[in-house]
Amino acid sequence: MTQTATAGSFDETGLVQRAQAGDDAAFTALVNAYARKIFRLAKHITQSDEDAEDVLQETFLKAYEHLSGFQGNSKFYTWVVRIAVNEALMKLRKRKSDKTVPLDEPIDTGEEEVAREIAVWADNPEEHYSREELGEILDKAIESLKPSFRTVFVLRDIEELSTEETADALKISVPAVKSRLLRARLQLREKLTRQFKRKGDDVFAYL
Repeated sequence: MTQTATAGSFDETGLVQRAQAGDDAAFTALVNAYARKIFRLAKHITQSDEDAEDVLQETFLKAYEHLSGFQGNSKFYTWVVRIAVNEALMKLRKRKSDKTVPLDEPIDTGEEEVAREIAVWADNPEEHYSREELGEILDKAIESLKPSFRTVFVLRDIEELSTEETADALKISVPAVKSRLLRARLQLREKLTRQFKRKGDDVFAYL
């Protein structure tokens, strides 16, 4: 089992059932399948390799300890994501200098009131930046989002969870997910527009 395996390429349900029956090798297979994605998620939230490593370890330790309580009402990965998000946010709250906004804060979901500013540049940024440089620029823009927006963006647009799965993982409503995702995308457009400062093709049209 490789770290790049996903629920679509192996029997997640079967592995979970075997792990719940005491098969440690099955749990290890689940860890190997999702460890890289959980680390990446934790890194996006905490913006720290060290904290992300801690979150990764604590996440799977708690998942192992509470495996018997997993009822299968959601995907195992969604359940693990929920644990990871909680652990990552706890890391943020422990930082004295960090001023985070709790994920359960009330947010206006009136998307129609948010202006859609389209980010465009004179030349395709791919002509001026390498793929690695573009990745670093986008990562920095994502990291600059406040945690409540950044977490939703990472789950939906990077980890590709559905809106419903994201809402389930974060314990917030579907409208709140949609509103935060929209605001995150608009903020990223603005940040990337300032970065490139040109007009032309919108290479981030998916935002």
